[in-house]
Amino acid sequence: MYGYVRPPAGILSEEELERFRRMYCGLCHTLGQRYGTAARFILNYDFTYLAILLSGGDEGPSTAARCMVSPLKKRDYLCTTDALALAADESVILAYWQLRDGVADHDWLHGMKYRSLSAVLEPAYRKASAARPAFAESTRRQLAHLAELEAQPCALLDPPADAFASLLGAAAQEVDHPVRRRVLEQILYHLGRWIYLIDAADDLKKDAKTGSYNPVALRYGLRDGVWTPECRREFTATLDHSVHMITTALELWDFGVWTPVLESTFYTGLFHVGKSVLDGTFRSIRRGQRKKRKNGEETA
Repeated sequence: MYGYVRPPAGILSEEELERFRRMYCGLCHTLGQRYGTAARFILNYDFTYLAILLSGGDEGPSTAARCMVSPLKKRDYLCTTDALALAADESVILAYWQLRDGVADHDWLHGMKYRSLSAVLEPAYRKASAARPAFAESTRRQLAHLAELEAQPCALLDPPADAFASLLGAAAQEVDHPVRRRVLEQILYHLGRWIYLIDAADDLKKDAKTGSYNPVALRYGLRDGVWTPECRREFTATLDHSVHMITTALELWDFGVWTPVLESTFYTGLFHVGKSVLDGTFRSIRRGQRKKRKNGEETA
């Protein structure tokens, strides 16, 4: 997906960061086992949180192995479980349709990258959609609805945000326990809404240059992707409402060992990311974090 949901820096203990990394690596290995090496490149933090939410309150068994990222030193990772398999399947479906959306959003030349990557991922998508047909169909349907709204173009925030939120909320549909499923649907729905809106805010200046559809720019009448103080305050309140709904649902279920990382992310991390996006610093911060991870300075 988009990479906006991430562990907040300087808040989680080393133990919690290591637990998060084991899940991150576990999802990577599960993707590789089920769909081959190419599928491992879709891995990101957003999909790791999906795996955490779909998992039970326990961490589960782990093992260690070398990999492409760490060829010399073995890294601990969580063994594949039903929850990790579900998260891997749904991650492939979401990543594929995100690439297809990229094809639709660009002309032939600029869409070549998305077209090529979606072609590489298509065999994995076909396998994943056969394993999770209901989720694949709901994802396709919601993205088709979203494309219709973008083509109008819709100047309201709620209809397109709801389409994407409903898409992500459907990721909980295979959870057996009815109360837990409802809690996860609410968390994922409002998280999806937040992701859609923050992504639109992050793309304001780029979309202003290209003339691409941006519901935030249309809703607030922004010129050249520049916020007015009043519009920024109003939009911030909209984002905060989504976070409030996420945390309200979070309190309705015991997430066990994953509670610290979920609470720190939803109560603090989303606000930090939202502020950095609106300040225009998010992309530079993310580049710095990627550099640190490459140099082995960050755990996750």
